[in-house]
Amino acid sequence: MRRYWIGQLGFNDCDKLNLTHDLFHHIIDVCRQNVGSRFEVLNDEGKAFLVEVIELGKKSAQVKLLEERIITPLKKPFIHLVLSIPKFSPLESVLEKSVELGVSSLIPVTSEFSFIKNFSTKDWEHKFQRWQKIIISATQQSGRGELMKLESPRPFKTFLETLNRNPQDLSLFLYEGDSQNNIKHYLNKRKSSLSQPIENIYIIIGSEGGFSTQEVKQLELQGLSPVTLGEQILRVETACITAVSVLKYEFDLMGGLSK
Repeated sequence: MRRYWIGQLGFNDCDKLNLTHDLFHHIIDVCRQNVGSRFEVLNDEGKAFLVEVIELGKKSAQVKLLEERIITPLKKPFIHLVLSIPKFSPLESVLEKSVELGVSSLIPVTSEFSFIKNFSTKDWEHKFQRWQKIIISATQQSGRGELMKLESPRPFKTFLETLNRNPQDLSLFLYEGDSQNNIKHYLNKRKSSLSQPIENIYIIIGSEGGFSTQEVKQLELQGLSPVTLGEQILRVETACITAVSVLKYEFDLMGGLSK
């Protein structure tokens, strides 16, 4: 069944909702829904509504509420992807797959080898609009109950100043260079050393050029030993998908019933 994101839009007292502007264009013109069509609309309160198109005009359509359900929220620990900005094509792929995999937020950072060294406010606003559409599209496709948060880009050094401030946070520095820690061994060791349940996991991944030697030292000074995903050198998007998938398995975030 098709799903569409309506954000803060709500139904009137008669359980009806008007679709106009971009929403009308996407649902009616692009997806060719018509009178009698049924689909779900998702709002920003984690709810999904089964609706039916009952009226159709040239620039607006009206749908009627049939059923309502609560979408299962993301489970803790929440996963946050800290990504040194790569080229925009792989970044957009990472955005889409991160939404589908249940990542809570993506934090872009500018580092020595990142594709973009400085992001002006104007540049960010232009890109943000496009990237937010990718996030919304992936949210509709996957049926999750909230949008993944796309943070504003910040210098790598600025991000480091906020790292490891909460004892219930776990940070994971993935590195393509030599490392004695594979991800499974590292996670088992860290989980056994924590006295409280983990609330947030931050995955730190470099761009196509990785991190500089100085940046690696800065991370190590923060108590983060480099962790490897294996002997093969992975593309940025592959590393992100792999790391999130491993964490979802290790922390029982795959969904379904637990034994």
